[in-house]
Amino acid sequence: MDTVDIQDSSKPQPDEFKELLDDADMDSPSVSDTLNTSTGSQENTPHARGLEFLYDVPLQISVEVGRSKILLKDLLKMGEGYVIELDKLAGEPLDLYVNSRLIAKGEAVMVGDRFGILLTDVISPADRVEQLG
Repeated sequence: MDTVDIQDSSKPQPDEFKELLDDADMDSPSVSDTLNTSTGSQENTPHARGLEFLYDVPLQISVEVGRSKILLKDLLKMGEGYVIELDKLAGEPLDLYVNSRLIAKGEAVMVGDRFGILLTDVISPADRVEQLG
């Protein structure tokens, strides 16, 4: 019996992401314009489909201040007041990761009584798509 390879039309391929991002860069519609676009009248082709189907995908965001390697014996000695020296200098940009992929760099800011990150350098959409594959 022959098997037929059926692709799930709801899961775009990485090259389709790149096409969508390239189209978005050229047209650059606002998010509200994209959300107000009716998808019911569009054909079900990669060129006609927008990015609306991705808007509800949850992403994990983390900000890295720095890294360090320690020995197991030092880990076992840790207690309150123990200081771990990180590999970044004070004042260097923090790294912003989305789903463990570097997306941007920025600086720490206070937003009310919470910390935030002010983005100072964002990785280009084309480079982000390359990281997917």
